[in-house]
Amino acid sequence: MLLTEADLAALWVTLKLAGVVTAILLLLGTPLAWWLARSQMRYKFLIEAVVALPLVLPPTVLGFYLLIMLGPHGPVGGLMQMFGGQPLAFTFTGLVIGSVFYSLPFVVQPLQDAFTSVGGRLLETAATLGASPLDRFFTIAVPLAAPGFLTATVLGFAHTVGEFGVVLMIGGNIPGKTQVLSIAIYDHVETLEYGRAHLLSGGLLLMSFLLLVAVYGFNRRIKVAGL
Repeated sequence: MLLTEADLAALWVTLKLAGVVTAILLLLGTPLAWWLARSQMRYKFLIEAVVALPLVLPPTVLGFYLLIMLGPHGPVGGLMQMFGGQPLAFTFTGLVIGSVFYSLPFVVQPLQDAFTSVGGRLLETAATLGASPLDRFFTIAVPLAAPGFLTATVLGFAHTVGEFGVVLMIGGNIPGKTQVLSIAIYDHVETLEYGRAHLLSGGLLLMSFLLLVAVYGFNRRIKVAGL
C-alpha cells in the first residue's frame, strides 16, 4: 500500500522537525553539558533535575504548559502579538520549541557523561602548556567525547521523530504544517486504515532499530580500539 500525499507531507514535517531540533539541541546542549560536567557549583543538581524533567513528566503536561506559554494569552505568544507577530501555538516554530524542551535530556545527558569521562588530567596538562580554554575544549574534550556526540545526535533525532503528546498539544494536527508521522499513524488507526498504519509504524520501527545499531556498533568499535 503506497503512502498518501498527506503521509509524505507528514514524513517531510517529521524529518525537518527532527533535523532542526537536533541541530539546536547540539548547539545549546553542548555548552550546558560541558558546564554540568565541569562545574563544582553546590546546587548544580537543581539544573540537572530541570534538564531531566521531561524524562518523568507526562508529555501532555509539558505540552499543556507550553501551549499556554506560546498561545495568544501566554507570555511568549502575547509578546509576539505586541510586536505584530502571530502566536507560536499551532505553528512549526511552536513544534520546534516544544520538541527542544522535550528532547533536551536525550542530548544533554549523553554529552555530560562523555565530557565527564574525559577527566581533568589531560585538560590540566594542556593548560600548563599554554592552551586556552577554547583550545582545550575543541582539541581535547570534543574529540574524546565523539561517541557521546553520536549518541546524543541519534537519541535526540529519534526521540523527536517519535514524539506524540507534546507535538499534538502544541501543534495540533494540521496536514502539511504540524502533522507529524506519529499523529498520522494515530489518524490511520482511528479510521481503521491498519495497512497504512502498519506501513508508517514499520518504517519508524526499522529506522529506530538501525539508528540504535549504528550507535552501539560505533561505541563498541571505540571500546575495542581503546583496548
